[in-house]
Amino acid sequence: MDTMNERNLQQVSLRQKVGRVLILFLLYLFLVAMAVVVLFPFYWMINSSLKTLEEYRLNVPTFWPKQVMFSNYATAFTTANLGRLFINTMIVGLISTLLSLVITVLSAFAFARLEFKGKDLLFAGLLATMMIPGELFTITNYGTVSRLHWMNTYTVLIVPFLVSVFYIYLLRQNFLQIPNELYLAAKVDGTSDIKYLWKVMIPLSLPTLISITILKMMGAWNSYIWPRLVANDAAHRMITNGLRNAFTDTTGDVNYPVQMAAVALVSAPLFLVFIFLRKYIMKGVSRSGIKG
Repeated sequence: MDTMNERNLQQVSLRQKVGRVLILFLLYLFLVAMAVVVLFPFYWMINSSLKTLEEYRLNVPTFWPKQVMFSNYATAFTTANLGRLFINTMIVGLISTLLSLVITVLSAFAFARLEFKGKDLLFAGLLATMMIPGELFTITNYGTVSRLHWMNTYTVLIVPFLVSVFYIYLLRQNFLQIPNELYLAAKVDGTSDIKYLWKVMIPLSLPTLISITILKMMGAWNSYIWPRLVANDAAHRMITNGLRNAFTDTTGDVNYPVQMAAVALVSAPLFLVFIFLRKYIMKGVSRSGIKG
């Protein structure tokens, strides 16, 4: 009887192990399939950037270039004047990120720690604006900057989007996780709000601030519609707009391999940021939104 029970237990244990292995196999198979779907466009971008134009236009596409054309990258850099485009984008990205961080930190601190009339109502109103499509803001902002004569300047690329309600909300939630007793004790010791913010709250919320910095820089780097509307001249053109028509000749033909090489060069910084700083992005976001 005992032997039969042991056999039954062994069979049940074996079935459970087989079931777990099968589930893991299907899970990893699904993840691999999704990885292929996500990574294939990037592979095709690199593959296309190394081809000749004649090979690119073949009816049957090749999955690896017959003649590797690394010269496409040098041609892309000079043809699109990528150096100037990189400088314009970095100027807008760095200045807008720094100013946005100052506004976000001060606003989040006010909503998290200071007490004033209408605080909750004002914060609810700010959150309500997140439900408005961004395209509607584009229309009103365009009219405003036109009246202010900001067209084709760095100002028009930086000022209209300095305030992000989402970033304020994200940092406020992180600030709320810091015990209020620390703030009260600091006030008893005569510490000013700015000093407490700089010495206590910012160091404790550093992962979230790093996440906001990275996301803001990536947003500036990928911005397309607004810069194309208000500052598409050669002196202020952003990198996404600079790639749009830089490789089209007078007959309307596009040198797609060179264009793909330019896209790969532009995408490289974002890949590096995500690869090396992804843990800060995930950590900063995961620490927010727990307490409200």
